[in-house]
Amino acid sequence: MNVPVRAVLDTNVVLSALVFRGGAAGHLRLAWQRGQVIPLVSAVTIQELLRVLAYPKFRLSPDEQDELLADYLPYAETVRIPQPPPAVPECRDVLDLPFMYLAVVGKAQVLVSGDQDLLAIADEFHLACACSIVSLNVFSQNYIADPTKSLHFKQR
Repeated sequence: MNVPVRAVLDTNVVLSALVFRGGAAGHLRLAWQRGQVIPLVSAVTIQELLRVLAYPKFRLSPDEQDELLADYLPYAETVRIPQPPPAVPECRDVLDLPFMYLAVVGKAQVLVSGDQDLLAIADEFHLACACSIVSLNVFSQNYIADPTKSLHFKQR
């Protein structure tokens, strides 16, 4: 059996997997349900997800929000971020720092994000923290070969 991929999933990625469910996001959701990806979460990243799920544009009732969370949080591993947090490369958006801290403290293999500020520092982050930052499509292509088959992890 393959070892599960430890992954930090940016809020936009989790939202896509939970709300829209198609394409690469749907493959990711299936992978965490099958135990092939272990999403890492922290108190701050969960708070952000709760906030975003409540956006009026998604028109999700509290019960629907709870149902979506119930399809994510039981599969996730909660990581406590120490104070002070670990050193990470500088990022243009301070709201991305909790995901970077989580990746380092949780010993993630990959941080999956559609955020251009994070993707812009991917090489520097990998060198400093031994964790890749990739888009959802790249994650799907390189870490999830086929949703009907086993997940494989390509070493970088």
